[in-house]
Amino acid sequence: MNRAQQLADDPHALGTPLRDELRGLRSIRAVGQRYRIIFRIDEERRSVIVIAVGIRREGHRNDIYALAQRLIRLGLVNHLRTRRPS
Repeated sequence: MNRAQQLADDPHALGTPLRDELRGLRSIRAVGQRYRIIFRIDEERRSVIVIAVGIRREGHRNDIYALAQRLIRLGLVNHLRTRRPS
């Protein structure tokens, strides 16, 4: 099973919660640990929204986390998690 299928099956069990500017998002490793899938869980719609997929290049301008931060700053991504239904 690939990471995207695993993510669809149980998103809460996968990934690492992100912090600071990326709070509300989660990240999982894929494709031999080199790539990251950054996503958020929309509880109201019971869906997973993939924000970005790319290579982790710490300190590099094209790092996937830096890209996600730019998308948030530009208002192109709503990264805050919606509430779980009661």
